[in-house]
Amino acid sequence: MTKKYALLSDRAPYSPIVGRPALRLPSGKKLAVWVIVNVEHWTIAGAMPRTVLPPPMGQTLLPDLANWSWHEYGMRVGFWRIFDALKQRGIRPTMAVNGIVCSSYRPIAEAAHKENWEFMGHGYLQGPMHRLEDQYREIEKTVTAIKEITGKGPVGWESPGLTETDTTLDYLSANGIRYLADWVIDDQPCWIEAEPQKMVSVPYTVELNDIPVFALQNHSSDEFYKRGVLQLERMVKDSQTSTRVMAISVHPYLTGVPHRIAAFEKFLDLVMQEKDAEIMTGEEIYRWFIGQ
Repeated sequence: MTKKYALLSDRAPYSPIVGRPALRLPSGKKLAVWVIVNVEHWTIAGAMPRTVLPPPMGQTLLPDLANWSWHEYGMRVGFWRIFDALKQRGIRPTMAVNGIVCSSYRPIAEAAHKENWEFMGHGYLQGPMHRLEDQYREIEKTVTAIKEITGKGPVGWESPGLTETDTTLDYLSANGIRYLADWVIDDQPCWIEAEPQKMVSVPYTVELNDIPVFALQNHSSDEFYKRGVLQLERMVKDSQTSTRVMAISVHPYLTGVPHRIAAFEKFLDLVMQEKDAEIMTGEEIYRWFIGQ
């Protein structure tokens, strides 16, 4: 029987980062860095999850060709810029992927699998978890779709828009999910209560994430690099006594455009040059943490 929690936040009791036992990477490096590429399916039949252009004269129109096209460019062109940037540097990222992408944009899924990217569940269609009629079924469909491409179900999960309800965690656990990116609450992994098996929160980011930086805060094209430099410098410093985790989250329709990709590449080069940083996947971070 599923345990009842008064609040969703009760699943992750408060734990100050000071005073915890020190975490250490086997390599001797200090900071674990993971790169998340979010790959989504936006259907032109409905309202877009995000928009770059307001409706003409304030009159909403469906199909929303302009904003659907903005995202579609990312799938046709932008993804491949990010793909090449990572491949050229030998970086193995984690791909947060809608399950339907494995069929609707199959060349993307096949290319990512060929390069041994980690596949992390990201819902079946791009849309909030609390709007789904049957969350369990949609999670199950996502796991099945990923397994058909990679041969195994995903270990990790990032809900669209980081949305959950009181039952989402238990549905994820029952479908074999073992770590989450939804809980942006810490610089170190932590346990999240769930049934039948508890899960690990691997630190994700809404700070070094191109949606807030570009789509919401409307920063210039080089802001991701400038913010990344400051983030990296401080987290390396903080990691000297106990390993911390830094996430870098990008979307093809934002970071994959011509005027932003060079700054992203420059930042990747900086991370690779940092002697105390180790680039890992979400699953690798999860498995290291539970081994501690």
